[in-house]
Amino acid sequence: MEAEVIRAGKIAAEVLEYGAVLIKLGANALSVIDKTELEIKRLNAKPAFPVQIAINNIAAHCIPEKEIVFHEDDVVKLDVGVQVNGWIGDNARTIVFNNENKKIAEAAEKALESALKIIKPGIELGEIGGVIEQVIAGYGFKSVKNLSGHLLERYEQHAGLTIPNFDNKDRTKLEDGMLVAIEPFATNGVGLIEERKDSGIFKVVNIKNVRDNNARELLRFIINEYNALPFSRRWLLGKFPEFKVSFGLRLLKREGVLHEYSQLWEKGSGLVSQAEHTVLVKDPIIITTRKI
Repeated sequence: MEAEVIRAGKIAAEVLEYGAVLIKLGANALSVIDKTELEIKRLNAKPAFPVQIAINNIAAHCIPEKEIVFHEDDVVKLDVGVQVNGWIGDNARTIVFNNENKKIAEAAEKALESALKIIKPGIELGEIGGVIEQVIAGYGFKSVKNLSGHLLERYEQHAGLTIPNFDNKDRTKLEDGMLVAIEPFATNGVGLIEERKDSGIFKVVNIKNVRDNNARELLRFIINEYNALPFSRRWLLGKFPEFKVSFGLRLLKREGVLHEYSQLWEKGSGLVSQAEHTVLVKDPIIITTRKI
């Protein structure tokens, strides 16, 4: 397990750096996503979830439309996950193009670095969140309170345990051998996100029989290809006709087989930055997504 965890993290780190280089003024966001996902496959791994690019006040769960290009004032979050035999490396960073936005990007990065310094078996979750919140506040921003880091398990990106981005007084302790994503978000808004429009990103949440043959065929493919990990509508369009994809996803969602993630927007329309690493909890810890 550990070798696969470390390999997934190493590839995720390489791919995050590759994708970040592609994010330039005037570049097409969807093209960056396509190239970044192809790089994962070139390195003989699979995406743990669709590569996502969230811009400005959108915090997460976003695959931009084709016509979106990057502008000078944009705060761009690139989120990349890689899986090797179901074990996940999950990392993210913020890219900015002007000096005005450097501070908000740095707030999330420094909060992440500070949190990583205190992580060890036995540390309480609220203590980690308190450090993240304190660093972000020191930059003059707010920590996004209803976004968090998370436990990673095989074929499960969000495995129940959450690592807060503020001191929520949670005295649950990290245990030796846990695989966790530490994921600070900083904002100049109100510090909360809300769900908005559908993202086109789905996950199987309840396997059951469905009567429609097309939907049943689509579900078989989804389970075989992605297991319980998130996938995108765009991936299916490369395998099936658009009508079958649209109809099948709509039916499977209505039947409660699939969950579709909503885009997450900052409630006060503030800019949002993000930083993330995956950590194998040991003494000392192994930051699997840190590029050596």
